[in-house]
Amino acid sequence: MPDARVTHNSFVLERKYPQAPRKVFAAFSEIEKKRRWYANGGAHDVVQYDLNFTRGGKEVLVGRMKPGTPIAGALLTWSQTFEEIVDGQRIVFTQTLDVGDHRISCALITVELFPEGAGCSVLLTHQGAFFEGADGPQMREMGWRALLDAVAAAIE
Repeated sequence: MPDARVTHNSFVLERKYPQAPRKVFAAFSEIEKKRRWYANGGAHDVVQYDLNFTRGGKEVLVGRMKPGTPIAGALLTWSQTFEEIVDGQRIVFTQTLDVGDHRISCALITVELFPEGAGCSVLLTHQGAFFEGADGPQMREMGWRALLDAVAAAIE
C-alpha cells in the first residue's frame, strides 16, 4: 500500500513591482490581465479558464500537459475559491490541484499588497497539504516564483 502520509509545507514569497497597488491588484482580479500571467499555457495547453473574482467566486484552469513534460498528456485542474478580497490590499483563496480524477493537493494562499514609494510590495503566503502523487512543496514554490515573476508582464 502506498504511503498515505500528507506532506505539509508553508512558504512566503515577496516581490516588488514599480506600479501602484491598484494596478498590481488588477493583474490578479481582471480576467484578461490574469490570463496573461496565470493561464498562458507554459508547460500545458489551456483547455478551460474561468475567473469569477468575487468573495465565494471560483477560478478554474484546466490544462493538458505538453509533450516533453514528465506527465505529458495528463489533464490538470487548478481550482480556486476566493475566501476574502479587500480591494487593492488582500486576496485569500483556497486552491486544489487535480491530476485527472486524483486530488494531489489543497492549499490556503494569501496575497497581500503594500504600498512602497510609487510602487508595491506583494507578499504571497502558501500553506499547503500535498497528497499521494503530488509534485511536492519544492515544485510548487518554484511554480509560484515563476508566476510572480510573470505578473510584471500583466501590469499596465
